[in-house]
Amino acid sequence: MLSYIIRRLLQLIPVLIGMSIVVFCIIHAIPGDPAQVILGEHATPKTLADLRQQLHLNDPLYKQYFYYIRNILTGDLGESLRTKRSITDEIGPYLAATLELSITGLIFAVIVGVNAGIIAAWKRNSWFDYVAMLVALVGVSMPVFWLGLMEQLVFAQKLDWLPSIGRFNTREPITAITNFYLLDTIIKGDWNGFKDVLRHLILPGIALGTIPMAIIARMTRSSMLEVMKSDFIRTARAKGLHEFWVVYRHALKNAFIPVLTVIGLQLGLLLGGAVLTETIFGWPGIGRYINDAIAFRDYPVVQSGILVIAFLFVLINLIVDILYAYIDPRIQYK
Repeated sequence: MLSYIIRRLLQLIPVLIGMSIVVFCIIHAIPGDPAQVILGEHATPKTLADLRQQLHLNDPLYKQYFYYIRNILTGDLGESLRTKRSITDEIGPYLAATLELSITGLIFAVIVGVNAGIIAAWKRNSWFDYVAMLVALVGVSMPVFWLGLMEQLVFAQKLDWLPSIGRFNTREPITAITNFYLLDTIIKGDWNGFKDVLRHLILPGIALGTIPMAIIARMTRSSMLEVMKSDFIRTARAKGLHEFWVVYRHALKNAFIPVLTVIGLQLGLLLGGAVLTETIFGWPGIGRYINDAIAFRDYPVVQSGILVIAFLFVLINLIVDILYAYIDPRIQYK
C-alpha cells in the first residue's frame, strides 16, 4: 500500500506540470494587457513600459513560464497584480470558504442521495422508487443558478427563514483561526456564531449539492439492484436476518465501490464548479476569487488558483483509491 501511495504521489508531478502549461498558455492567450489594467487608462507609455519590464511581460512566454515554475517550486505562488499581496497568504481564506461550502454540499448529497438510492432499490417499482428517480432526474436537469435564485426568493425573501448571502452576519464578525468558520466557532465556544454560520451554509450547500445528490442516488440504486441479486444476499435472508440489516450491512457494503467513485469525482467537481453558487450567494470562495482575477487579467492568481484546484482534485482521487481497499478487502495494491 505504501509503495502504491508513493507511486501515485509521484504521478502528480507530470499531471500538475501539464496542467500548469495548459493554464499558462490559455491565460496568456486572453486579450488584454495586465499592466494597463493595473495602472489604468491614464497611465503614461513610460510607466506602462517600466511595469511590463518589472513583471517580465516583455519576455518570451517560455521565460515567463520558467519564472512562474521556479517560484512554485520554492513554495511561492507569486504576487497578485491587482492587490500586490502574496497569493500564498491571500488564497487561504478563499480556499477554506470553498472547501467548507463544498463539503456541506457533499454531505447533503451523500446523506440524501445514498439513502434515496438504497430505498428506491429496496422498494423497486414502488411509488417511492418512481418519485425518487423523478426527483433525481429533475435534480440532474436543474440549473444551479436557477435553484439558487428560487431558494433565495422562497426561503430568504418570502419566508425569511434563512440568510441569502455571505458566510456570516457582518454585524457579528467571526474570529478567524483556521478560516473554516464552523470549526473556528467551535474552537472559540461561540455557539451563536456556529448557528449563524450554519444558517448561512444551508441554502448554498443545498443548491450546490443538488446535482451530485441526484447522480449519487441514481448510481446507488443501480449498484444496489445489481448486488441484491447476488447469492450471498439470498443466503443472508435465508438465515433469517432482518431485511434492514441485509440491505444496509451486506448489500450496501458490496455496492458502495462505484458509489464511492462517484462521490470522489463529485467532490472534485464541486471544488472547481462552485463559482455560480458563490456568485449568487455572495460566497467569498476560490471560484469567485479566480473569476475576479480573470476580469482583471491577474495571471498569477488565475494560474495558482487553478493549479491548487487541480492538485486537490488529483489528491481526492488518490484518497478514493486508497479507501477502496478498506471497503473491499479483495482489492489489494502491490
